[in-house]
This record gives sequence, C-alpha cells and structure tokens, in this order.
Amino acid sequence: MTIPNFITIARLIIVPFLIVMIMQGRWETAFVLFVAAGISDAADGFIARRFDMRSEFGAYIDPIADKALLVSIYVTLAVVAAIPGWLAIAVVSRDAMIVGAVLLSWVMQRPVEIKPIGFSKLNTGAQIAFAALVLGTNAFGVAVDDTLRLAMMALVAALTVASAGAYLGGWLRHMSG
Repeated sequence: MTIPNFITIARLIIVPFLIVMIMQGRWETAFVLFVAAGISDAADGFIARRFDMRSEFGAYIDPIADKALLVSIYVTLAVVAAIPGWLAIAVVSRDAMIVGAVLLSWVMQRPVEIKPIGFSKLNTGAQIAFAALVLGTNAFGVAVDDTLRLAMMALVAALTVASAGAYLGGWLRHMSG
C-alpha cells in the first residue's frame, strides 16, 4: 500500500458521509467534504506521479473512487430535488454503459484497455464544477443566475452524451476488430 492508495481509500470512505450530509440538508458540511474529496483526488495523483508511487491497485481504485463520488453525488442531488432526475440518470447511465462494456469485453476474452479519453476528462471536470456549484449555492445561499445554472447543466448533459458516444464507438471498433 502506498500513500496515494491510502488517500484514495479515504476518498471512498468520505462518500457515504457526504451522501448523509446532503440527505440531512447539511449543505456546508457536504460542500466541505466534496472539496476535501476533490483535493484528495488531485493530491493522490500528484504524489503517485511525483514520487513514483504508482501501483496497479491505485490504477484501479482511483477511478472507482472518482465514479463512486460523482455517481453518488448526482443521484443524491436528484433525490433531494437539487438537480433534475434526468441529469442523474444520464450520468449514471454513461458510467453503467462503460462498466458493462468493459465487463462484457472481459467475458468475451477481448479485454479493452481502460484509459480516459479527452471527452471524458472534460466531462468529469464539468460534472465536478456543476456539483460544486449546486452544493455551494445550497451551502452558502448564494444566488446563481438561472442562465448560468442551465448552461452548466446543458454542458454536463452534452459532454456526458458525447463521452458515452465516444467510449461506445471505441469499444465497438475494438470488439469488431
């Protein structure tokens, strides 16, 4: 076990507490936990690269922690009606499609390499920014222009669909090649 792996596991442990805070309407604590999770994500990656502490376990657990955080946040925000349900469904469906495709390729003995693509990184960034906006506005009572909120929601939706399409296209090429 490396220091980055411990940091990643701590991020996984934060997720249920974050969800409880949202469900209880404790927005300030939820926002702080979300920011802490974001900082931990940056820190574990930096430490792993800078001090050559990369590991196979870390390569698997880091994206799992990221997905657990984002999927949980979007589902919970939809449950408490802080975001529309369709947006949470889009985010969860994209990730479920990717996981399903990877599992199916393993079952079919045609494993596909798991590596993020450009759309995916943009998508993750947009999802994080929008979740932070929603958590922050609820935590601090800051009024946000509806146009900005709708634009960010549309960006998350568009990037989620584009990313899903790009992964699906790559997977189909891999499976038919």
